[in-house]
Amino acid sequence: MQPIRAILLPGAVLPAPLAYSALIEALGPGVEAVAKDLELYRGDAPPADWTLDTEVAGVLREADARGWDTFHLAGYSGGGSVALAVAAKHPERLQSLALLEPAWAGNWDWSPAYAEHRKGYRHLESLPPEQFLPAFMRLGVRPDVVLPPPEPGPPPPWMAKRPAGIRAFLRNFDNYDLDRSRLAAFSHPVFFALGGLSHPDDYGDTAARLARVFFPDFHLEVFPRRHHFDPPHRIEPQRLADGLRRHWELAEAETGGRHVAAESRTG
Repeated sequence: MQPIRAILLPGAVLPAPLAYSALIEALGPGVEAVAKDLELYRGDAPPADWTLDTEVAGVLREADARGWDTFHLAGYSGGGSVALAVAAKHPERLQSLALLEPAWAGNWDWSPAYAEHRKGYRHLESLPPEQFLPAFMRLGVRPDVVLPPPEPGPPPPWMAKRPAGIRAFLRNFDNYDLDRSRLAAFSHPVFFALGGLSHPDDYGDTAARLARVFFPDFHLEVFPRRHHFDPPHRIEPQRLADGLRRHWELAEAETGGRHVAAESRTG
């Protein structure tokens, strides 16, 4: 039996192997999961012409290199926004979509609360470097959540690239054309993991909008004690792995059923 094939995209902070090592272990045998780093960090600074399309092309190259015509795609935060862009541009390559609190999901149908909350991200551009990351993290959680202090000691070398990478994402979100009509035509199952302590005017609002406006086959799973910066793929990997395996198995069963039906009509 062929293993489930999945590409996992990280957010704009942790490298993919660090972000997803616990989840990949929890997924266990029968799942060939690839933690793919962002194209954004291939060099010392974001490429001047970088957009979400750069990441879309990188995802397809990864799949092609492995001989995967179709695959499951999961993305967290900025990687979740990339996953939405792949679904809009190349739905024929995906068997399903898993969104782990995508950082952005298009510039349409915003609620007043979400539009007000997004102003905080635009304000980040004017902050000095030492204030940027703390303010960025504060926007992602409920006001009463206490964020952990920075790890003691010098930061890892890769951390130096992250503020510029986050800024590149935020700037591209302002003008990227996430094709609404093509996204609305995506018919495969969509899984959304939401932390109960994440900011409701951000990720909670996004989940409600995607479920309401777009995806007919949408499953929301809430992790009550998690938030955007202690996400389930790192803190509750077994529960998330169980949910993802169910999601992927259902998607493959539905795809198999469609193939059988098509063959019976043409046979």
